[in-house]
Amino acid sequence: MRINVARSQVPVGESWAQAADRLAGRRGPVLAVDLSGDPLRFCVDDEHRLALRPMTGGDLPDVVRWVNMPHVAPWWDEHRSAEQVAAQYTPGIRGEDAVRYWIWEVNGRSVGFCQDYRIADHPGFALLCGHPDAIGFDYLIGEPAFVGRGLGTRLLWVFLRDIVVPAYAPVSELFAAPDHRNTRSLRVLAKLGATEGLWFTEPQSDGSVHTVVGCSIDVATVMRAPSPRPLA
Repeated sequence: MRINVARSQVPVGESWAQAADRLAGRRGPVLAVDLSGDPLRFCVDDEHRLALRPMTGGDLPDVVRWVNMPHVAPWWDEHRSAEQVAAQYTPGIRGEDAVRYWIWEVNGRSVGFCQDYRIADHPGFALLCGHPDAIGFDYLIGEPAFVGRGLGTRLLWVFLRDIVVPAYAPVSELFAAPDHRNTRSLRVLAKLGATEGLWFTEPQSDGSVHTVVGCSIDVATVMRAPSPRPLA
């Protein structure tokens, strides 16, 4: 089921997501399809069961495989070996790191992962965001069969609207910074209603630098969360 919302149909004080939920009636909550234009395009997806769960140690072999996939590796080159992946993610899995890690599932199959964190914990990023309370996020679909099907947009929507924003309320901005050459990722963010901001260089573990694009989602405009819940 598709729901198209003309921007003129969204009254003052209502977010795009709330307007789409209202127009969808009992079929909502809706998922973002493409919020970069007018009308805003949403859907109700009855074909895919989208879910997130906290990452566990048992997921690390999948994470190793995913970050080394040809469609991922050029953009996710901080950690390659099993030992490096374990060193990066195990503290967060144990609750010893402020970054939270999640596994994406589609119809019960693990297909990728995402993470969220407070930008204020990373002073370099904090200077590039419009709001000091911004929440950063990163993401990837590792299973090649699930790439290019529009699922990344829908999975990120569920993650951001239903997991991240309620947990960090009252957050006003969500922030991601993909490589400027990663057109697929930039397009996904645009479809989620993000706007591009500053380009800046990001140091890599091998001493090189990447030029990335700061992309921000205004929470009140795009998705205003349901009632807040505490951090897990």
